[in-house]
Amino acid sequence: MLNSRFPRVLAVAMGVLFSVSVVSNTTASPFDQTLYSKLSVSAPNISRDVLKSALQASQCAVSSGLEKPKRLAVIDFSLPSSEKRLWIFDLENGALVLRDLVAHGKNSGLNQASAFSNIEGSHQSSIGLFQARETYRGKHGYSLRLDGLEEGINDLARQRAIVIHGADYVDTAWVRNYGRIGRSHGCPAVSQKVIRQVVDSLKGGQFVFTYYPDQRWLQSSDYLNCGSTQMAGTASNAGSNERI
Repeated sequence: MLNSRFPRVLAVAMGVLFSVSVVSNTTASPFDQTLYSKLSVSAPNISRDVLKSALQASQCAVSSGLEKPKRLAVIDFSLPSSEKRLWIFDLENGALVLRDLVAHGKNSGLNQASAFSNIEGSHQSSIGLFQARETYRGKHGYSLRLDGLEEGINDLARQRAIVIHGADYVDTAWVRNYGRIGRSHGCPAVSQKVIRQVVDSLKGGQFVFTYYPDQRWLQSSDYLNCGSTQMAGTASNAGSNERI
């Protein structure tokens, strides 16, 4: 009787071990508290919760198979466009590279963004984790394509031609005259004064994290809730249209 039960017990035990192995391979690496502390010191004006979410999402993406980035851009769309709400961090040295203005889509709001979309033609910004890809020269000059990594949230970014480009309306003069900067068709447009630095800092696979306290996204994002579901992966759409 004992011998007949042994194969079944062994099979159950092996199944449990296999399940544990699978789970351990899909969960994120431990949160890097040292890096978080360094970046917090280098950028005292960024929300600690936003920074922590950006690092958690980035580390989850790396644990799911994406190459570890050298730099990370964080955009906090909970702040008005009249404030400098773009930060670019050097993850290797734990240092701040740049803080500057960044635009949101014209249908996301006036000075304060509150509506976001993954839909073609919505002229709204998207939230979530992106990977910056190749550079190109278009009607806005030197620009950078983005691939959205979150299924149903921003994974149509390339199809929508959501890119980083320079714009004359992203300037402190607009804030003085109108109380806000201008708006795009959904792209995170930046000042012409910093566009080259932004593109060169992020091209070739660096991460861009855009934040807004949208509860549905916060609770369902694969990258903010790492290991619970399968990652969307890098978008493969190859649309080439541009948006302003």
